[in-house]
This record gives sequence, structure tokens and C-alpha cells, in this order.
Amino acid sequence: MERKEFLQSILALTAMGTLSSFKNFTDALPSQGKKMPVLFTSHGNPMDIPVSRSERAFWQKLYDLGITLQKSHEVKAALVVSAHWCTKGTFVNISPEQKQIYDYYGFPEEYYKVYYKAKGSPDIAREVKKIVPSVSETTDWGLDHGAWPMLKHMFPKADVPVFEMSIDYYQSAQYHFDLAKQLKPLRDKGVLVIGSGAVVHNIKEAGKRFFNGNMTPYGWDIEFDKWIKQQLDKRDVQSIVNYEKQKLGLMAAPTPDHYVPLIYSLALMDENENIEHTFEELLPAFSNRGFRIG
Repeated sequence: MERKEFLQSILALTAMGTLSSFKNFTDALPSQGKKMPVLFTSHGNPMDIPVSRSERAFWQKLYDLGITLQKSHEVKAALVVSAHWCTKGTFVNISPEQKQIYDYYGFPEEYYKVYYKAKGSPDIAREVKKIVPSVSETTDWGLDHGAWPMLKHMFPKADVPVFEMSIDYYQSAQYHFDLAKQLKPLRDKGVLVIGSGAVVHNIKEAGKRFFNGNMTPYGWDIEFDKWIKQQLDKRDVQSIVNYEKQKLGLMAAPTPDHYVPLIYSLALMDENENIEHTFEELLPAFSNRGFRIG
């Protein structure tokens, strides 16, 4: 409804002289707030960094997803739970400026000349501390490889303020799930939460094939990635949280850093919310699976 039409309707109701009519009218107005979706995505591997969207379907999908989100929602800020910021204790970055962190090593010079200049969001970042008092505030971080490579394509204009929350490396999967559930109010405040990791991430096994040019999955990686999708479709979140008890859980995720962001995203899901599989790709011991909740 345009503002002019709204005012004309108000005047008409005033002429009717009844407050009850006005109440009935306002009760029928569409909701002014939208619950923000939640994302889980891979951030790719460093070899993807200089590759353009036209050459890499993964980057193109993130670009399309960003356009869709900004058309349908007012994204006030993005909170990234990055696999590349692991700490003892949980921290949130409240810095107004976001330094770009090149936390990969031994690549050609051009890999360190890709820039993404996004601002932080101190006020919204401080909301995390208000919601979860055990979280500590810091300015000693920025945007690492778990954040800026995928944000560069999702929000290429860097017009969405971004901040990260760290992963306490020494806590259990259930701890992370319970902490993440407390962050649900952020979805009603225009905050897009992005878990950035990989449901299959075994660097040792991936390296055996990546650096020989063999991009054929092993088989066990396909099986575990498929299992994750099945649990998502069944909404069996607890089985995903208890991944270490699964046959291939510790093979797919020998360290928790890349798997835990998945748990953060799922903890923010409301009952019966839609899950859309946004991207599916499997490399040797490495999954680029992504999904959207809501």
C-alpha cells in the first residue's frame, strides 16, 4: 500500500468516526517485519579465489543468492560463524573496520591481491554479548578465509556490514548447538547468520588427490555428504549434532572447525521451516554443500 493510499484510508476511517473501525483496519495490515533466513555454505578452497563467477558455478550461486536475499529482505548485517576463527572461549568482533585476513599460505602472489572491503557492525555485534553474556567482545580479528571469499560474491558491493563470531574449539557439538539457539532473536532484527564451513573436510585425504590433479571423490565422502542431506530432509538435527557417533563422522570431520558452523545454522531453525539445498558439489574429502533455512 502506498503512503498516499494509506493516508486516504485513515481519513476515511476518521470520517466514519469509529476507533473500532481503525483497529480492524490496522489489524489487517501485513506484518512489517520479516524473519531473516539462515545460511550454511562452504567458502570454497583457496584455489577458487582468483576464479571468476563465469568460470565457477559455486561463486555464481552465491552471487544469485545474495541478490535474492537483498531483494526480499532488509539485510542490516551479516554474522559469519567461520571455520577459520577458532579460539578458547567464544568471541565476537565489534570492530567498525574489518581487516582482511589471508590465512592461507604458499600460493602465488595474485592470491593475495584479491580485496574485499566491508565494514563491521559494532552495535549489532554487541547484541550478541547481550543475548549470550558468556561471549567476549574483541577487536582483534577481521574477515578470514572462511568469510571474505564467499562474501565477495554474495555481496560484491560490500554494502552489508559484516562481523564474525568465533568457535570455541574445545567445546562439544552439543555446547555449540545450545549456544547458537540463543541467537535466534537476531533473525528478527535483520541479521543474516551464515555458518561457513564444510560438512566433509578432511585436509589430509583431500591433499592426497588435490595436488595430484585427481578430483575424484573417494566414495566415503559421497556417502557422508548424502547422509547429511538425508538428515536435513528428515529434520533430524540431533543426529547431525551427534555426528561423531556416525560411522563416517570422524573421517569426514576429523577436526570440528569446519563442521561446527553447520550446527550453528541448524540451531537457528524453527520447527517446520523450509530447508532449500542451494548448492551441491563434492570434491575428494571436501564438500561444497550449502543450504538456506527460511
